[in-house]
Amino acid sequence: MAAGKGKKAGTKDSADAEAGAPPAKVKAGGGMLGIALLAVGALASSFATVFFLTPATVPDAPVCEATESATPAAAAIKENQSYVELRDILITIGSAPATRYLKMKIAIISDSGDVPAVHDAEPVLIDAFTNYLRSVELSDFENPGFYSHMRDQLDRRSQLVLGNGVSDGVLITEFLLR
Repeated sequence: MAAGKGKKAGTKDSADAEAGAPPAKVKAGGGMLGIALLAVGALASSFATVFFLTPATVPDAPVCEATESATPAAAAIKENQSYVELRDILITIGSAPATRYLKMKIAIISDSGDVPAVHDAEPVLIDAFTNYLRSVELSDFENPGFYSHMRDQLDRRSQLVLGNGVSDGVLITEFLLR
């Protein structure tokens, strides 16, 4: 070695210096200081985002005030009203093999004096309801908005069979789709 007798030549820096190579660069990681600066930067950017992007004031919601001229809602149940339950309706759904079926129980709303007319027309009502329900696709039952439409259609068929004066509506008291 070219180093003198009293010097140690085993260190890497001195060997590189003797060979004429430039000294190695020191790794700049930052350690804990870098992590702390990163956390402070993230916190500051989060605060700035929330502070500058949210509206300064929240608009007031309109208040719904009751007026004195408001009329009370009419009662849905009349004094002389009766509910006539029909027998269960059981049909298969879809055009595939009979793997899905629908079981419904329906009640007809009518005046107390018209109950015998509803009982006499029960087979015709069941036929009208069954013909409509067989035309419904399985995908229709998956739509939540369909049920009010189905009730309207059943009510329309009951009014066609019984007449407007006899049928005041239809109630679906049991509904099972398997």
